Amino acid sequence: MTTKISYAIAFVVGLGMVFLGARFFFSPETATAAFGIRFNANGDYSFHHIKGIRDIFSGILLCALVLMKERRALGVMLFVATIIPVSDMLTVLSKSYTGVQQAMPHIVATIICSVVGILLLTAKPQIKALKSKDTLN
Repeated sequence: MTTKISYAIAFVVGLGMVFLGARFFFSPETATAAFGIRFNANGDYSFHHIKGIRDIFSGILLCALVLMKERRALGVMLFVATIIPVSDMLTVLSKSYTGVQQAMPHIVATIICSVVGILLLTAKPQIKALKSKDTLN
């Protein structure tokens, strides 16, 4: 049951990452503000496109690992990926114009990635009994 819930959470996080990445393409100013920093692009959104495609890739990879039921790979990815929201949180908190409120999405992402990653890595593999003609008789 825990594994199914972990898969569901990971899939929703993956979809969220795709959404966040797409937002860096279609609404870069909004995405940057929601991230918790100020960035004066002066019409050059190269950084936003780089950030966006990385988020989209990460989200698609999460969803793919869930759909393929790659429990251990998903667990490793989530646990190792904890470095991303931790780094983002430190970046946001290092700004003089931000506080814990702007860092909260990154804190929540850190908790989700680490907890779900650990749960998936420590879960026992579920072996399904094979039904054969011999066992049915």
